[in-house]
Amino acid sequence: MKLLPSFYKANKALSRVSLHAACAALQGTAAKKTVPIATAKHGQSQSAFTIVGLSVVLMGLLLSGCSSNDRQNKNKSLTDSASGMQQVTTQGRQGKMPMDCTLCKAPSRAGLLMGGGGASGDSAAGASQLAAATTTGGADFDSGKMVFIKGGSFQMGSDQFADAQPIHKVTVSSFYMDTHEVTNDQFAKFVAATHYITVAERPLNPKDYPNVPADKLVPGSGVFSPPAHPVPLNNPMAWWQYVPGADWRHPTGPNSSIQGKGHYPVVQVCYEDCLAYAKWAGKRLPTEAEWEYAARAGKHFENYYWGKDLHPGGKYMANNFQGHFPDHNTKEDGYIMLAPIEQYPVSAYGLYDMEGNAWEWCSDFYRPDYYGSSPTLNPQGPKDSYDPEQPSLVQRVQRGGSFLCSDEYCIRYKAGSRGKGEPSSASNNLGFRLVRSGK
Repeated sequence: MKLLPSFYKANKALSRVSLHAACAALQGTAAKKTVPIATAKHGQSQSAFTIVGLSVVLMGLLLSGCSSNDRQNKNKSLTDSASGMQQVTTQGRQGKMPMDCTLCKAPSRAGLLMGGGGASGDSAAGASQLAAATTTGGADFDSGKMVFIKGGSFQMGSDQFADAQPIHKVTVSSFYMDTHEVTNDQFAKFVAATHYITVAERPLNPKDYPNVPADKLVPGSGVFSPPAHPVPLNNPMAWWQYVPGADWRHPTGPNSSIQGKGHYPVVQVCYEDCLAYAKWAGKRLPTEAEWEYAARAGKHFENYYWGKDLHPGGKYMANNFQGHFPDHNTKEDGYIMLAPIEQYPVSAYGLYDMEGNAWEWCSDFYRPDYYGSSPTLNPQGPKDSYDPEQPSLVQRVQRGGSFLCSDEYCIRYKAGSRGKGEPSSASNNLGFRLVRSGK
């Protein structure tokens, strides 16, 4: 699906325009707007410029997350969302979006703050935090269980997703992998030993968010906030909010707590936070190839890592969303949001929650065209990031989906599918697990 005008594609350093602003543009209030920009690679500010016809560009951006042709989204609120909107896809919406929507993913932090630019590089505070974690060895304190994954070859990718094609042969070396996502208890030990402060807890630099009022520039993060009624699905701000005080200790805001939830995956962690923990623990983030090789566990199923059926024999295999997204989760799998670790069947490789529950960071930069040129042996990802849907953002690969994914909406937890996220952005459905090289 080619939604972006040539002008958009030519300007890779476009600002991080929020989805809030995008909706205003679609209503005709931002057809011509002067927007500050930031370079994608280094987060360095550049001069402002005028984008003519911004509303058309942003309409394409909002809809570009949905590109699969194989099945139709069953959520009836999509029909409502199409009202009054012109057709902008080559296929035509016919009142519904195709599946493969990625809008269940939290928008970037800058987007949630309704800002324009936003630095993607590590801040000075972040660099010092990372250095402190690196010098405080924690391998003896990381209590995560690991399993040995013997290296081998597999067919990587999926023909159901444009950015996961072509399916190609990849060989990875042996490694050890955490059996489950890093938990609150594990992360708390790391913080106690290093006094590390996560990105979501740090003060915000006004220079990174030039369009955001000063009173909104407070530490916090993205939180899934389901509405009480059906909503059109072309605006993620209907179910995502920037919540001041949301961080790993308070996943959904200052009134929430992880007390008694030490065995839950830690969430609200940015890419930098995961790197810091990994260095302290003597581990590393998995490559995307290692992650998928481990998830497939020696099999190649097209639909799910465990097989062809979502609920084989009526059994729930993962924590995802049942019901009408985003307003009514029927909780058929036992959980409305995040679940504790090890609640669903273990894989043949001894791994839990490789689909659903929380998205997991990988080390690779994200490019949708990378598989066309990926090395066969131990691919490490592209040398930089570029996403034509969001050309201003540096993005890293995320895998596995979360409690918001389902076959009704957002299927990016299916076998071979890929997610993506801006490194300085977190949410309450985003965590990580680690690996260690091995023989």
